[in-house]
Amino acid sequence: MQVTIKVFGPLTDIVRENDLVMNDVHDTDQMVQKLGERYPALHGAPYNIAVDKNIIDKNTVFTGDHIVALLPPYAGG
Repeated sequence: MQVTIKVFGPLTDIVRENDLVMNDVHDTDQMVQKLGERYPALHGAPYNIAVDKNIIDKNTVFTGDHIVALLPPYAGG
């Protein structure tokens, strides 16, 4: 299974890319762990995770190919 990760806002300053691809990650917890190993500054960065355009608040199991977004805090009006 393949996960495409879209990176937005100031998080791109950390990973230096807008899109990443990860293979063989089974859930969002494992994905976050691997991202933190590769980009240690992500550990302290606040962000939300969206899986297939749905913001999640707990570990989510990947069942196939998915698009994940790392979303920094935002304010709007």
